[in-house]
Amino acid sequence: MPKVKAEKKSRQHQEVKNQGIMFNTGIGQHILKNPLIVNGIIEKAALRQTDVVLEVGPGTGNMTVKLLEKAKKVVACELDCRLVAELQKRVQCTPMQTKLQILVGDVLKTDLPFFDVCVANLPYQISSPFVFKLLLHRPFFRCAVLMFQREFAMRLVSKPGDKLYCRLSINTQLLARVDHLMKVGKNNFRPPPKVESSVVRIEPKNPPPPVNFQEWDGLVRIAFVRKNKTLNAAFKSTAVEQLLEKNYRIHCSVHNVEVPADFSISKKIESVLQEADFSEKRARSMDIDDFMVLLHAFNSAGIHFS
Repeated sequence: MPKVKAEKKSRQHQEVKNQGIMFNTGIGQHILKNPLIVNGIIEKAALRQTDVVLEVGPGTGNMTVKLLEKAKKVVACELDCRLVAELQKRVQCTPMQTKLQILVGDVLKTDLPFFDVCVANLPYQISSPFVFKLLLHRPFFRCAVLMFQREFAMRLVSKPGDKLYCRLSINTQLLARVDHLMKVGKNNFRPPPKVESSVVRIEPKNPPPPVNFQEWDGLVRIAFVRKNKTLNAAFKSTAVEQLLEKNYRIHCSVHNVEVPADFSISKKIESVLQEADFSEKRARSMDIDDFMVLLHAFNSAGIHFS
């Protein structure tokens, strides 16, 4: 009978198996196992000894213990109680124990504490809501070094005209400076995810741009529903016209302006787009300044998006 080859397992894998932890990939548990990448991420965060670090998804603590060596305090947010126990066990009876605070629960539903730097190997399904939770967090933090699915990371850094340029790109770049730091292959994780990953550094703009973000996002959302269409076509949808007419009538009643009986929202929108010279422009090639000008033109005409 042929010999059955024993499955090769790394020492770390064996240790984790002995501890009885089966990672739940359904909630995005892919533990970063390559120490060189862990060190690279920490180096890019440029930590100071006085920093409070927010770590999201600490897993078994491979990065946490190294953060604790460099920072004043680490606040780790973890959803899985089994991994919380592992993390506590790892720092027990060491000088690091007093520097670690663990928040148990879903980071999207958690009130974030004050922190200087955020470091995260995120479950990829919460990438977008987490980025905006971070960017709208006050007081401001210095920077965030985050691991994302490669395509999501490339969307964050895309420029007008790029294939991946989208609402996510322009909204993130409105509020922050975003840099792609490094690519990370799937074999650097345990268990390996199905997609390649990338590390991105985000630095919020402080002070933030003088724009109402809800208004801004309302406009950008309409423009990017079909980013290859002209703005003239994008604003012709019935749902968009109904929303803007409702907002316009509210604006007029608040400011005691009479709405003419023959008022047409579509003509109003058309005239704003033509006067601002945006009728034939397409969202895919418009930058932040273009959208600022367009938002100002709409608001000046009494048309609001929130």
